[in-house]
Amino acid sequence: MARLPLEGLTVVAIEQAVAAPFTTSRLADAGARVIKIERPEGDFARGYDDVAKGQSSYFVWLNRGKQAVTLDLASDDGKAELARLLDGADVLIQNLKRGALARLGFSFERLARDWPRLITCSITGYGEGGPMADRKAYDLLIQAESGLCSITGGPGDPARVGISLVDIATGATAYAAILEALIRRGVTGEGANISVSMFDVMADWLTVPLLNHEGGKSPRRIGMAHPSIAPYGVFTTRDGVQVLIAVQSDREWRNLASVFLGKPELGSDPRFATNVVRVTNRAATDAAVAEGFARRTAVDAIAALQAADVAFASVNDMETLSRHPHLRRITVDTPKGPVSYPAPAAIFVGEERDYGPVPELNKLEVTT
Repeated sequence: MARLPLEGLTVVAIEQAVAAPFTTSRLADAGARVIKIERPEGDFARGYDDVAKGQSSYFVWLNRGKQAVTLDLASDDGKAELARLLDGADVLIQNLKRGALARLGFSFERLARDWPRLITCSITGYGEGGPMADRKAYDLLIQAESGLCSITGGPGDPARVGISLVDIATGATAYAAILEALIRRGVTGEGANISVSMFDVMADWLTVPLLNHEGGKSPRRIGMAHPSIAPYGVFTTRDGVQVLIAVQSDREWRNLASVFLGKPELGSDPRFATNVVRVTNRAATDAAVAEGFARRTAVDAIAALQAADVAFASVNDMETLSRHPHLRRITVDTPKGPVSYPAPAAIFVGEERDYGPVPELNKLEVTT
């Protein structure tokens, strides 16, 4: 088996919930030794649900391949053990409340002085400064505060994105930043102090709708349609099957009009010839496309879309995903038996990766 890219690196993780554990699960997948420090009562994500053989789906997903140790960091012994762990660490990641690490005696200044090669990554809701820095923050709270909910869902009410999008996006951002810092340390020998704010991550990801708003075209909630592209939405076939299509260019629109709709004249019709006018005339655009779907079965519609070289997808649910022919899976050991779930997306061609077990609470002791 090929050497994993982060073998030999040690990560100390003072973490709970989703964002930081997402980051460290990817570091562990890449070969890093991840020492997860839990409170005496454990990471509270252990109790989120019990659907993975009586264990939390979140915890089983995001804590494979880690060592777990319980420390009371408020005690002298806990602080001494943390200092010992940092002596051999390359990365410290933490998502405690802002300032909590300093109150424990591990300020950023001390970390930089005593462990100059250490890469520290702190995940917070609103960052290390600013008017809301001390406010508690969780995934849905940031979805709401950032405005994400305002552009999610149908015309009626704002909606939550159906997964912990903010946490996952923040974890992925932190992972990328840590890798950048490791590359730079390999050149300069210097550590880094990284701060990743959940709010900042979402604000960055919301750049396009924000610029649309500031440009006079504030996004509206339109369900599974696209606010700035048409036709891009769900249509129903004669036999009641829903199909999502996405027309990305005027050339594709002409293909759809000619091959799928059988009305090539719509390709150059001034009401539909460009995406801008199709969005302006969305109701008429969608009505024309809906008519094409209504006279076809799902099988015939898919064949015609493929012939027109137009992108489409089935509108699936979790049952369909569970048995989807394209779904790749891994199996990880847990304290209550093996659990199968989707594989990490990145594939290293020619390499097979093993994924470590999910740790029990306070069952693994840290050794040097």
